[in-house]
Amino acid sequence: MKENGKDTPVEEKQTLKGDSAVEERPADEEPPQTEPTEPQERKNDKRSKILHRTVYFLVLNLGVFLLSFGVYMFEVPNNFAMGGVGGISIVVAPYLSKLVPWLTQPVILGILNALLLVIGLIFLGKSMTIKTLYCTAMYSFEVWLFSYIHPMNAPLTNQPLLELVYAVVIMGSGSALIYNCRASSGGSDIIALIVKKYTGLHIGSAVLASDMLIACLSFLFGPEIGLYSILGLFVKTFVIDGVIDNITKTKYVTIITSNPDMVSELILKYINRGFTSYDAKGGYTGEHKTVIITVCKRSQAMRLKMKLHEVDPASFVIITNANEILGKGFSERL
Repeated sequence: MKENGKDTPVEEKQTLKGDSAVEERPADEEPPQTEPTEPQERKNDKRSKILHRTVYFLVLNLGVFLLSFGVYMFEVPNNFAMGGVGGISIVVAPYLSKLVPWLTQPVILGILNALLLVIGLIFLGKSMTIKTLYCTAMYSFEVWLFSYIHPMNAPLTNQPLLELVYAVVIMGSGSALIYNCRASSGGSDIIALIVKKYTGLHIGSAVLASDMLIACLSFLFGPEIGLYSILGLFVKTFVIDGVIDNITKTKYVTIITSNPDMVSELILKYINRGFTSYDAKGGYTGEHKTVIITVCKRSQAMRLKMKLHEVDPASFVIITNANEILGKGFSERL
C-alpha cells in the first residue's frame, strides 16, 4: 500500500497455523457456548429410557413377589379364597389331588392361568398379554418355589384374622403394583381388566365384580372361612385402589407471582413440565400479577414448592390434589 508515494506496511491480523490462516481471538474473550449436539441429546434420551425400563422391571417383579408371597404364606394355608385363580385352585385342589396326586395347587394355578391367557390375548391385545404372560409365569414359579423351600401344612399362627390382614395388605399391594405397570398376574385379573376396559369401572371395583363368585365358593370350607374370604376381598379392592391412587397421585399447582419469567423458567427447566398463565389483579392491593397453573407429580410439586420458597418467597402458591388427569405426560387411570 502506498501513502504519499511511500510504501507503508500492512498490519497483519492473522497468524499462521500449519498451512492455514486462523483469526486471532482477543485474550479476554470467552469461548463461544455450544448447544448440545443431536448425538448428545439422543444419548441422554437413551439413558433416560434405560433407567425408566429398569425401574419398570423392578416394580413389576416386586409386585409379583409380594403377590406370590401373600398367596403362599397367608392365603393358601388358611383356605382364604379371595377371588382369582389362586382362590379357585385353593377350593378345587383338595378334591382333584385325591383323584390325580400330581394336580397340586401350584399345578392347577398354572393350568388355569394358561387358559385365561388365551382369553386375554383376544380381548386385551398382544402387549398386555405378553406382560401378563411374564407375570403369570413368575407368579406360578414363585409359588412353587416357596412350596419347595418352605413346605407349609398349617397356618403360621392360630389367629386367622391376623393372617387375613397380612394377606390382604401384601396381596393387594402386589396386585396394585402390577396393575400400575399395565400388566396383570393372569387368571381372574384378566377378567377384571376386560370388565374395566368395557365398563369403565375402577380396577378395584372390577376385581370385586369378577372375584365375588370365587370368594363365595370358600363357604365349602365352612362359614367362618367363607366370611373371612368375602371380607378380605372387599378390603383388598380398597387396598388396590388406594395404592394405585397414591402411586399415580398428581398435584394441581396455582402460583400467583410478580416474577412470571422466573417462575416459568423454573417450571420448564427444573421440573420439566408445561404451564398455562394469565394476567390478574389483586382484589385488595390492585397490583397486577400473573397467575401460573401447572399439573405435576407429587414429588415434582414438593421440589417446586421448595425452590419457589428460595427464588420467589413473595409468591402465593396453592397446591391441591388432582383426582384424574388425561393428556400428554400423564397416563390413563386404571
